[in-house]
Amino acid sequence: MTVTLVLAEKPSQAKHYAEAFQHVSQKDGYMEVNDNRFFQDKTYITWGFGHLVELVPPDAYNESWKQWQLDNLPIFPNTFQFQVGKDKTKQFNVVKQLLKETDEIIVATDCDREGENIARSIIKMAGASDKPTKRLWINSLEVDEIQSGFKQLKDGNNYVSLYKEAQTRQLSDWLVGMNASRLYTLLLQQNGMKGVFSVGRVQTVTLYLLYKRQQEIENFVSKPFFELIGNVSVKNGSFDAKVKARYQTKEDAMNSLDAYRLSSGDNQGTIQQVTKEQKKQKAPKLHSLSTLQATANKKWKYSPSDVLKTAQSLYEKKLLSYPRTDSHYITDSEFAYLKSYLSTYQSCLNVTMDIVYPDARKRYVDGSKVQEHYAIIPTKQIPNKQDLTDKEWNIYQEIVARTLVMFAGDYEYEETKVEVDVNGLCFEKTGKVELKKGWKSLFTEDTPDTEDEAEQDNTVLPSMQKEESCNVEIDISEGKTKPPKAYTQGQLINVMKQAGKEIDDEALQHTLKKNEGIGTEATRAGILDTLKKQQYIEINKNKVSVTGKGQILCQAVEGTVLASPEMTAKWETYLHKIGQNEGSQEHFISKIKQMLESLLKDAPAKMKTLESQFQEVKEESTVGDCPICGKEGGKIENKGKFYGCSRYRDGCTFTLPKRFLGKTISETNIKKLLVGNKTNLVKGFKSKKGKTFDAYLRYDTSEQKLTFEFPKG
Repeated sequence: MTVTLVLAEKPSQAKHYAEAFQHVSQKDGYMEVNDNRFFQDKTYITWGFGHLVELVPPDAYNESWKQWQLDNLPIFPNTFQFQVGKDKTKQFNVVKQLLKETDEIIVATDCDREGENIARSIIKMAGASDKPTKRLWINSLEVDEIQSGFKQLKDGNNYVSLYKEAQTRQLSDWLVGMNASRLYTLLLQQNGMKGVFSVGRVQTVTLYLLYKRQQEIENFVSKPFFELIGNVSVKNGSFDAKVKARYQTKEDAMNSLDAYRLSSGDNQGTIQQVTKEQKKQKAPKLHSLSTLQATANKKWKYSPSDVLKTAQSLYEKKLLSYPRTDSHYITDSEFAYLKSYLSTYQSCLNVTMDIVYPDARKRYVDGSKVQEHYAIIPTKQIPNKQDLTDKEWNIYQEIVARTLVMFAGDYEYEETKVEVDVNGLCFEKTGKVELKKGWKSLFTEDTPDTEDEAEQDNTVLPSMQKEESCNVEIDISEGKTKPPKAYTQGQLINVMKQAGKEIDDEALQHTLKKNEGIGTEATRAGILDTLKKQQYIEINKNKVSVTGKGQILCQAVEGTVLASPEMTAKWETYLHKIGQNEGSQEHFISKIKQMLESLLKDAPAKMKTLESQFQEVKEESTVGDCPICGKEGGKIENKGKFYGCSRYRDGCTFTLPKRFLGKTISETNIKKLLVGNKTNLVKGFKSKKGKTFDAYLRYDTSEQKLTFEFPKG
């Protein structure tokens, strides 16, 4: 009798698999299946909790590596070692015991690189690497898709290279994290900076891209410019037109008018050219994860990680296909079922559309371009709105609409270009008239894909004839050049995908021959979360900005590989090659070690050039003189969760809390307390008995504590 083990990534996934089989009994940490439609003999389903196995900390290799000291760097283990997470030992032992009894393993973790890494790490740690493996590779958790997948299992050996790719990523990120974080933390602390500075192979270059954009905004000098605008009146109406040229000064604009013997105010002109052209705009491609994240951020301001979590939740509810995909294509098989469910999907959106393209088109359906996963599309299961959160419903409807565009007609409009001749000076205007809404009727909010599209003029021009006379009232209009805009969270996903080339235009993304991005489709949202957690970035009204702490780190790594999007993109490309069996783990790790050795050598000298910036930061981080030892030079500094004295090493214990009885004390109020004044009125203090009250705060220097002063009356 042969024993088969199905290894899932997490309990919920195992439960979905079990729902596809007959005769399933629940055990402690696994399930037993007796279903001869799929398995000849005894079969078990078990699971991890994501990563059951993790890399050991530095001190497990060498006790001295526990201390954060420059002399202990670099930390390069001869052989990497793994351990079972402390809170996961019980489940690992269940899996290990089952693997011992097993004759064949079916790897059924998420069908991507990380899923492969999770499964193979567990199998290796359990000493079962010599056992034959099959691979379940499916894009949906629907019962029929699961059953079909188990009937068409792949050879597990074909996916080992994905494990190598993911593990190489894991090892290189560990090396950079352990070495570069310690290096920069210690060097920055030597220069008076506070806290720990986390450095990562992908996170730091992403931070640097944000920092560069912020520098461009801060250093931007707005300049005035002048344009010639003409209000054109013809027999059937009027419209504004302008001269293409921009002038640096008002005088230049006036000189241009003089050259054509014109003046501000009324002038006679002629309609020189009226060109009408009917145009069509093709529907956008199907969603990958990054385009879904960018669209949802633009429409609803959802963060990329929220979009991924929501899409994952809809996948686990069997409503969407696998979300961590970078593909925009599906195969003929998916197209066939989508076509058969067209009326149901339309009722989901509460729309009725004409089926203009009933047959598969290469723009959407191309099996040769589907490698691991196809685009994100709805499954055959249709939800009830009341069973989903608002966020889930919005994301689901977006995916359904983006899928239906395959069958809808093109967006059609008529573009009219008018040229007006005023004594030899040409004024131009382009207007646009919508003829057929086409695929755009599927979207309630018509969100433009690019800023250019957002600025297109939808003015309907009056009817006019070539050679028709007109009156043109000329005015000199003043404008100002605008700085670049701060990235939104959605734009940043695209920036990472294009390795620093900001491209919002989806069509252009697909024509680029080389797509050397930073991070992977599945990890980019997590990198933004890490930057927030490390307090390197702040997000305000969906715009991303770099904090003081983030700017210090960017200045420290400037000019190194850690700040180079191009190099990081090349690393990502090589990692992908490992997944294709075209590169080696050893080569990549050796390059990472060379880079780290170079950083260790060059970073200390670089720090010396930044002393003036460090001094500025130190001055900015102090909020006032210490009321206890200010005469000896004590300064009150922002310590993270509280304010404290810079002379604490000399014994000064003065501190002030950032939160007091449930209320945050603002920096403005802290400054008032330090000079002996009372704060502004703080509303909503909560006493130990749970009562709320309003009061001013003062600092009592004799008692060395905060006291209340209550409003009179």
